[in-house]
Amino acid sequence: MGYLTDDQVKLLEVKANDIRQSIIEMLVAAGSGHSAGPLGMADVFTALYFHSLTHNPKDPSWEGRDRVVLSNGHICPVLYATMAHAGYFPVDELKTLRKFGTRLQGHPHRTKLPGIETSSGPLGSGLSQAVGMALAARMDKKSSFFYCLMSDGEHDAGNVWEAVLLAAKERLWNLICIMDRNSIQIDGFTEDIMPLEPLGAKYESFGWHIIDVDGHNMEALVDAIEQGKAVYEKPTMILAHTIPGKGVEFMERRYEWHGAPPGKGPTDAVPADKQAEEALRMLRTLGGKIQSEHE
Repeated sequence: MGYLTDDQVKLLEVKANDIRQSIIEMLVAAGSGHSAGPLGMADVFTALYFHSLTHNPKDPSWEGRDRVVLSNGHICPVLYATMAHAGYFPVDELKTLRKFGTRLQGHPHRTKLPGIETSSGPLGSGLSQAVGMALAARMDKKSSFFYCLMSDGEHDAGNVWEAVLLAAKERLWNLICIMDRNSIQIDGFTEDIMPLEPLGAKYESFGWHIIDVDGHNMEALVDAIEQGKAVYEKPTMILAHTIPGKGVEFMERRYEWHGAPPGKGPTDAVPADKQAEEALRMLRTLGGKIQSEHE
C-alpha cells in the first residue's frame, strides 16, 4: 500500500458517497435505469477518476490521456456522475439522464458526450474494443493505459474470452481491466445462472496477471491499479469484489435492483413512494451513523 494518505482516503470516500447520492437523484429524475451496479462501482470509479487516471476534464480529447472503456454500459449512471463531479460537465445535467435529446443516454454514446471513449450496450463487446485500442496505442509507441470496466455476468458471452486470449497473446501491459464481481445479474445470482468460478484461475491460465481486491477499500483499489501499471508484458485483471446497491441497505446484495430505479424496485422492505427518500437518507447519514443536515 502507501499510495494514499489517511486524508486522501477520507476525501475519496466522501466523494464516492456524493457520487452515490447523485446516482439516486438522476435515476429518480429519469424514472428508469439501473441502481445496483452503479452504486456498487462508485468506489472504483472514484479511485480511477480522482486519483489513478491520467486525464484532463477541461480537455477531454487530450492525446496523452488514459482511456476508459465501459463494457457493461447499463451502469453508466456511475460513469456520468463521476465525470460530472470530476468537472467534465455540470452536475445539474445529471438529471437529464435518459430524457429526450440528452447527452446522457441510457447507454454511453461516444459522439454525444466528450470524455466517452466508446459506445456500449451489447454485453461482452467492451473488452474487444479495449484490446484493439491498447494494441493500436502500443504500435504507435504511446504510453497511455487503457482501463476496461466489465461486469461478471457478461462473461457468459463467448466473445469476452476471445478478447482475453488475444490480449494475452499480444502481452498488452497497457491494458488494465476491472471486473465488477458483485455476483448478480438481471435474472439472479451469477453462480446459479452460469457458474463463473474459478474466475481468477481462468484468467491466470490464459496468461493474465490477477489481483483480487475489496471493491470498497480505497487504499486497496488504488494499490491494485498501481500494481497493474507496474506489470510487464501481461494484461491485468482486477477482480473487484463489490456489494450491489452499496450504501442503500434495502438494495444491497439483491439482484432485483439490478435494473430498477428507486420507486420501481421490490417493496417488501420500503414502499415504492418512499424508496428515493430513504435511499438518500441512508447515503447522507451513512446508514444512520451520522446526523443528516437535510433532516
